[in-house]
Amino acid sequence: MLKIGVLVSGGGTNLQAIIDNINTGNITNSKIEVVISNNPNAFALERAKKAGIDTVCISPKDYSDRSLFNKALIEKIDEYNVDLIVLAGCMVVMPPELIQKYNNKIINIHPALIPSFCGKGFYGLHVHEEALKRGVKITGATVHFVDEGTDTGPIILQKAVEVRQDDTPEILQRRVMEEAEWKIMPKAIDLIANGKVKVEDRKVYISGGTK
Repeated sequence: MLKIGVLVSGGGTNLQAIIDNINTGNITNSKIEVVISNNPNAFALERAKKAGIDTVCISPKDYSDRSLFNKALIEKIDEYNVDLIVLAGCMVVMPPELIQKYNNKIINIHPALIPSFCGKGFYGLHVHEEALKRGVKITGATVHFVDEGTDTGPIILQKAVEVRQDDTPEILQRRVMEEAEWKIMPKAIDLIANGKVKVEDRKVYISGGTK
């Protein structure tokens, strides 16, 4: 059984997709042990509570310096003895110590097809604003392992989404979530939970295909 810790900052739509897919059996051999947020007002915490999942708020604002916050975050994650950390709309930069300790055990969803529209400053609605400004015809989402860089870790899954002429950033954001994010994040977790994902030389290999 893959024990998962989910880190969130906002509404928690990707968290809900994970919860729903566990409940329907699309994600197998997995259980969310804890949902941790840096934001006490994150609606994601309400989603977790409704699903009977432990919730914790650890905010950088409650600590005198970042190193103390990092220490508290790592200790809380360790306390739950998780096998996989899922960043589902988490706006906190992961401590290098955490990334090193959980090497290839932290995954993130990015709302674009990496390496397009990614890196420092590319998050949330800004990603879709830039995609529309550039005039791309295809965008999408990427699930990747987290390393010390920004959106530079090994890519696990990607899914393309059509960009339409009348799209606004908000409309495109919603379509990317519905058609890509909410599908490939649960799929990636299921593949990891069932031992089908291997990382070699910064490339991900999936045994048995992805269908």
